Amino acid sequence: MTQPEELVHVCISVHKDAEGPFHSPSDCCIFRVHDHLRNVSEKGKAYIPNIIAIGPYHSGKGNHLQLMEKHKRRYLELLLQRKNDHKEKYIDALRSLEGEVRRCYAEHLEQDANQLVYMMLLDGCFIVELVRKFTYRSLIEKNDPIFQMEWIINSLQRDLLLFENQIPFFVLCMLFDMTKDPNVEETFTFLAKRFFKDVLPGEGREDNDNRDLPHKFKHLLGLVHNNWLPLFSMTKPIKSAANRKEKPVGYLTKKLENFKFICCAMELKVAGITFRQGKGNTVGYLTKKLENFKFIRCAMELKDAGIKFKQGKGNLFDITFKNGIMRIPPLIIEDRTESLLRNLIAHEQYRQGTHFHFVSDYVKFMNCLIDSPRDVGSLRRRGIINNWLGDDEVVANMFNKMTESVVGSGEYFHYNQVFIEVNNYCNTHRHRWMGTLRRKYLNTPWAIISMLAAFVLLVLTLLQTVFTIKH
Repeated sequence: MTQPEELVHVCISVHKDAEGPFHSPSDCCIFRVHDHLRNVSEKGKAYIPNIIAIGPYHSGKGNHLQLMEKHKRRYLELLLQRKNDHKEKYIDALRSLEGEVRRCYAEHLEQDANQLVYMMLLDGCFIVELVRKFTYRSLIEKNDPIFQMEWIINSLQRDLLLFENQIPFFVLCMLFDMTKDPNVEETFTFLAKRFFKDVLPGEGREDNDNRDLPHKFKHLLGLVHNNWLPLFSMTKPIKSAANRKEKPVGYLTKKLENFKFICCAMELKVAGITFRQGKGNTVGYLTKKLENFKFIRCAMELKDAGIKFKQGKGNLFDITFKNGIMRIPPLIIEDRTESLLRNLIAHEQYRQGTHFHFVSDYVKFMNCLIDSPRDVGSLRRRGIINNWLGDDEVVANMFNKMTESVVGSGEYFHYNQVFIEVNNYCNTHRHRWMGTLRRKYLNTPWAIISMLAAFVLLVLTLLQTVFTIKH
């Protein structure tokens, strides 16, 4: 079979496979992290729950998750006692949503209808009761270990924001409404946002709409993502990819008779072909031209070029550069930060119909600034990074690996203008000369003293020469 025939065969096979019993992509909102992204994290630890499994993907995996299964059942029984209800009432309500719940998961679920409904009841009621008790402490029963040991709450906050560890948001809203105290006006959205507030490593713009809109968010991770926003989230991309006229998929299978793959770069070079940097739009860039776009240097190199770093205020994502000063709001890095950022990035990678990848863009920006522990130390001393881990090398490695296998925002990269301004500043002759002077001759206090001494000696020599000539 020739290469063109193979391509046609693959296209037809994929088309036939797509006619199987798969859910529509628009229905799916809970996925597994793909292997390329998972393998960047050490053994995929950033995506694996530490103490609790929520939903079907991690159910029954690992003895370390079994203890919380007992607490789930305990919370359900306590809830039924407090409401003087029977669980059949909730099972019947959830059974009517079983098909919709199943369509939310991208993978085929092994659980039958009864098992899936009971899982939604057990996991959903536990989450609802957990966020409720976190705010209304009077509901906490005596000697509840979950609220007696702070590390358990911290671990639950982490695990409940894992990309694969989710149940549909509409299930949580329904269970909350069915168990809500009529005298309490706070919504589940409000309580959940309050529960997860401590996990966020910096300030963001919160959505002030606390109404329970079951289909506004897909799951808890989506809720947190939509309530940790940059100031620039109010602006829209210049042009959406949806406005472009795309070639139909079938176009790939037409007129391939003369198609052949080209040789590799070295073979082309041997054949006499030379490679040069081209100009114009890169394939995949839709509307804006990024000819001037280049990644910025690391913090220490920017410092050598005369750029000063100062702690910014307010929104974590509001990074500015003006008159040689880069202002970056403080970032807190603790044990849960890497897991949170990786799972938010995964959420952005799987979101449909949007170029709004502000967490991915922010991490890419920090990855450019941080090449080594020296860069972390420099930012830490200026109050930009608050390193609770203690080891600057750990933070450097975290950022250097976090954007691997992550698809970028292309022309919608939100820090594109900052990059251009920083590079223009660094490429100015005066700034480059000053950078070279600082790097080679003023890099230590002793070098500065020596330079000053040499300058003073030169001035004195000139004065003596002038004095001698005059007399």
